[in-house]
Amino acid sequence: MEGSMGTPVTIRAYKYGERLHYEWPAEVIKQTDDYVMVLCRAGRTFTHHTKGKTFTMPYPSIELFFLKEWYTVAITFQSADRLMYYCNIAQPSVLDDQVLSFVDLDLDYIKEPDESWKVVDEEEFIAHQQQFGYSPQLVARAEQALEELKQLIEGEQFPFNGEIDAHLLESVL
Repeated sequence: MEGSMGTPVTIRAYKYGERLHYEWPAEVIKQTDDYVMVLCRAGRTFTHHTKGKTFTMPYPSIELFFLKEWYTVAITFQSADRLMYYCNIAQPSVLDDQVLSFVDLDLDYIKEPDESWKVVDEEEFIAHQQQFGYSPQLVARAEQALEELKQLIEGEQFPFNGEIDAHLLESVL
């Protein structure tokens, strides 16, 4: 699919081994050779297959799914000056027809408003290495991706350079 502005897509996150983890609706707002940027509207349904639950997401977000990098980035707008960043360490995303999917490798790097960046789900990452047979190369690549994210943030590089802010959100809502 050649995504154009406003094209609906379904985001599907899988756990290693092709196990559907969660999914939610979005709209393409920009597509390049490197990433697909989507808008996720407030009030969207978030289906968590692993937990067997469905949630309604209260805030809009702009999310980037990198086609060559080993992470995703979601910027949730709780208000114009209260942003939450949620980065999944994941295998590169794939856009196929109207489905944008990725394999979540457990590690997350997040920043809540008024808090510092932190790594979460390290225990899950360690447990799944055994449970699902992550190869040493996969583990090393996931750890490398986490370091790459930290460097982007520290260097204030895209998408952590302010280019994705309330003005962009306002322009697409």
